[in-house]
Amino acid sequence: MNLNIALLGGDGIGPEVLNQAVKCLQAVEETFNHSFVFKKADVGAIAIDKTGMPLPEKTLRLCREADAVLFGAIGDLKYDNDTNAKVRPEQGLLQLRKELGLYTNIRPVFSHPTLLKNSPLKKEIVRGTDFVIYRELTSGIYFGEKKLNEEGTIASDLCEYTEAEISRVAHLAFKAAKSRKKKLTLVDQSNVLESSRLWRKVVTRISESYPEVTLDCLFADNAAMQIILTPAKFDVILTGNMFGDILSDEGSVISGSIGLLPSACIGDENALFEPIHGSYPQAKGKNIANPIASILSAAMLLEHFGLNEEAYAVKMAVGKSLRKKVVTPDLKKGSKYGTNEVGDFIAHNIVDIEDDFNTNDENIDLGRSTII
Repeated sequence: MNLNIALLGGDGIGPEVLNQAVKCLQAVEETFNHSFVFKKADVGAIAIDKTGMPLPEKTLRLCREADAVLFGAIGDLKYDNDTNAKVRPEQGLLQLRKELGLYTNIRPVFSHPTLLKNSPLKKEIVRGTDFVIYRELTSGIYFGEKKLNEEGTIASDLCEYTEAEISRVAHLAFKAAKSRKKKLTLVDQSNVLESSRLWRKVVTRISESYPEVTLDCLFADNAAMQIILTPAKFDVILTGNMFGDILSDEGSVISGSIGLLPSACIGDENALFEPIHGSYPQAKGKNIANPIASILSAAMLLEHFGLNEEAYAVKMAVGKSLRKKVVTPDLKKGSKYGTNEVGDFIAHNIVDIEDDFNTNDENIDLGRSTII
């Protein structure tokens, strides 16, 4: 398969982890005889510094022409600490999602057997967790009309949804549930919010078209509690923009590191893939950032284009790095492996997928991975 992939490294550790994802895609090219063309562009703080805009027209044009976008991270402390800044890096990502029509955010949440101890939750609670959040991404309170009175003492944000906006993300979520454990949980606040009542009405009606999928409904506050108490009971969670933002970040701590979890932003014509973590500017250039979330985002990209065997090879190589403790310090205190070394190890094991990844454990412990 031939794919044109736009690379938006963004800010902080974004370019570093993105480079490791590209290494793995290049390994997939070599192993499975595909052709991927990569083109880079600026977004976020680095784009503001160069052009005054968080999403330059050149970047947007490149993304529209690409088959998919692979994204790094966005954000910078100088904007985080300036409450008066009129132009912010995050505006670039929000605009990109809107311009490309990326109305669905897909975030897997899972526990890995070798990392149960890394989770802040008890092992018996975390074990077996494997669910995915489908979040509406281009409407709701984040995109609604915003008002502030002249005195600056009264503010409002409009949360507005149409039936069509709810339907398109709901169908994707039901289709996902149909191919998984056949359970979908709608998270809303229909006891107090009119927009949530529309969500429940529309989703309940759509559920009739998916009789093999069991529909469950939870209020957002209860869902937040249940994700901590019994995360393994969830399969597919469907929710709106703000609730999805909060719950997916909550779910990210279950795995034990925010550096593990990927995400996809999907529309009818475009798709973007990114790790869920932020730009972590304190780690920039130190070779300590965890690249696994970015690499697994590349695996989601492959799955999006039906390259399931290739995505599986990437996931298997990631699993090998976790089992062999070839990981960054966030997963193993004092680890001698950095961002680049972990990326190299995973990419190498994609190429060497034919064998059982025989690895010299002694050299791994010494920080010198040797494939034999």
